[in-house]
Amino acid sequence: ADTVRVKLSDRRELTAKVVGSDSQSDVALLKVDVKGLPVMRIGDSKLIKPGQWVVAIGSPFGFDHSVTAGIVSAVGRSSPGTDQRYVPFIQTDVAINRGNSGGPLLNTRGQVVGINSQIFSNSGGYQGISFAIPIDVAMNAVQQLKTTGKVTRGQLGVQIQGLSRDAAKALGLDDANGALVSGVEPGSAAERAGIMRQDVIRKVNGQPVFESSDVPPLIGAMAPGSKVTLEVVRDGKPRTLTATLGTLEDATAAADSAAPSGSKADTAERGNPLGILGQELTAQQRSQMGLQGKVGVLIARIEGAAAREAGLSPGDVVLAVGRSDVGSVKALDAQLRAAGTGKPVMLLVRRGGATVYVTVDPSQG
Repeated sequence: ADTVRVKLSDRRELTAKVVGSDSQSDVALLKVDVKGLPVMRIGDSKLIKPGQWVVAIGSPFGFDHSVTAGIVSAVGRSSPGTDQRYVPFIQTDVAINRGNSGGPLLNTRGQVVGINSQIFSNSGGYQGISFAIPIDVAMNAVQQLKTTGKVTRGQLGVQIQGLSRDAAKALGLDDANGALVSGVEPGSAAERAGIMRQDVIRKVNGQPVFESSDVPPLIGAMAPGSKVTLEVVRDGKPRTLTATLGTLEDATAAADSAAPSGSKADTAERGNPLGILGQELTAQQRSQMGLQGKVGVLIARIEGAAAREAGLSPGDVVLAVGRSDVGSVKALDAQLRAAGTGKPVMLLVRRGGATVYVTVDPSQG
């Protein structure tokens, strides 16, 4: 906003100066030239637990000073449909509507534990699912904005995804807790620390990781240059790695989601037990996708039921089988045959702009 006006309870309206804002946490710091205003007490959002009562104050649809109450439904949520992956949202069933955003979420002691942010709704109105930014996250952003005018976050430099039961089985894990590493950025803190593709991150600085969405808030809350201890599982064995975090760049790269086109290579014959028919990529296609070296096989057709059930589709590009890169149809077929027919097989796949592991369980075909 170019101009921000602050309306007080005594009906005074003041022009506010925007000290700074942070798009990742959706927090802005405003300054008004006035003295003697009452101050709300700040609580500790880390103490919030599901089932606790909370109160929201806001101006839904212009009805000033409205108060609603409910309970905490969950903590540490990632909000669907947003890019705020560094915010572990507080989910509540407090009635939140248009005009509540930016209002405080209070505990039963009258302390601010969150900032009401958004709702999840199919209709556009309240449907029992509301999200608030934890006050600890907001105050961290505020302190940085006051000091430097911007917010910086640590960056590990990995692509991660959730673990399915099939993937956990393929990796020899007893449960599906953790974040599966599907890619490591060259020159990143993760690469320097020795993190490898197909590692499973189970703890960050001693805090358990249950979902892949648990990792970004933990890393983002740390300053660049901080050291972080990661407990990972590799090839079924636990390892402890230490990384020195880099700096998160506040930019979003647009990825081309179109499937590769223009190949003149012939489709391979059926040569693997999963019924995945591969097609060679041209050098131009690899360049368009940003692939380094001779890696990647385009899926031209799928005849195996298990591969279809796992979500593979024509147009996907297989980069690796397990930890082994594949750069030709012959190599893909050989790797799939070597993997056997009875065990789940993990394929590293480029799909649009994303790189993810897809686990194919032959028994599901």
